[in-house]
Amino acid sequence: MNNSQTLVRQSGQHPSHRASISLETGEVLEQQSFAAEQYIIRLRAPRCAARAQPGSFIHLQVDDDIPMRRPLSIMRVDATAGWVDVLYKIVGPGLAALAKRRAGDTLSVLGPIGQGFTPAIERPRALLIGGGVGIPPMIFLAEALKQDQANPWQPLVLMGSEVPFPFQARPSTILVPGIPEGVIASMPLLEAWDVPSRLASRSGFPGCYSGFVTELAEAWLQTLAPQVLAEVALYACGPTPMLEATARVARRFSLPCQVSLEEFMACAVGGCAGCVVEVDTPSGPAMKRVCVDGPVFEAASVFGR
Repeated sequence: MNNSQTLVRQSGQHPSHRASISLETGEVLEQQSFAAEQYIIRLRAPRCAARAQPGSFIHLQVDDDIPMRRPLSIMRVDATAGWVDVLYKIVGPGLAALAKRRAGDTLSVLGPIGQGFTPAIERPRALLIGGGVGIPPMIFLAEALKQDQANPWQPLVLMGSEVPFPFQARPSTILVPGIPEGVIASMPLLEAWDVPSRLASRSGFPGCYSGFVTELAEAWLQTLAPQVLAEVALYACGPTPMLEATARVARRFSLPCQVSLEEFMACAVGGCAGCVVEVDTPSGPAMKRVCVDGPVFEAASVFGR
């Protein structure tokens, strides 16, 4: 992402996004493979890259012989160069077909889709929590916050995985007071941006917190003084149980929290209503479509207060 793109910075205010969805032919620029059948694919899709915001996703054609598209979270974009990165893990034949795509292949790209994160300026200590394939939006958000030189953001990224991470973790050189002793594994890309990160897993990976990533978040939060805690807001993406746990942590510490939901999507543009969830609104419970009304919602509206 370059500096021509800006965040929506007032919590709860989402721009209308329907006019921003484009259909274009994307070109595979490169594809990297990682352990546990994880891949990062880079696509040249300039219209999508120009409009994407942290939390938005694409609906991607994975193969000419597979009619159903796959929704994939955007991990990084470069609006100037016109590329989009997505991280995915093979689950089923569709993503297995995508993993076979090589540089020069073309794919139909629909996006960017969805309401993204709206960081709150009054809470500059952004705690970003990503689990598994929920990691990409956190990387996107971290980069956006770091590039927003007009505001004093202080992001901390915590990531959890029970399979090897889709990068080579290394000991962090950035001190994070309050992080449990010995938890030093970090993501090199974030380190290069001077964004602190820490990893959690129950799989015994070196330098990682031994437990759930939400437990690591809670361990850090409970070390903060009240005046520091008042500057913290939570942002999360991952499996539903992880998001529920994140919402509980937010309630315990009385912190605002936004979550990006994972739901099965057929059309991904709001037509089929196959991804609806119940959300609390000022006028009462309502059914909202994760694809276009979300995927980002206030955690309390989905998981209770």
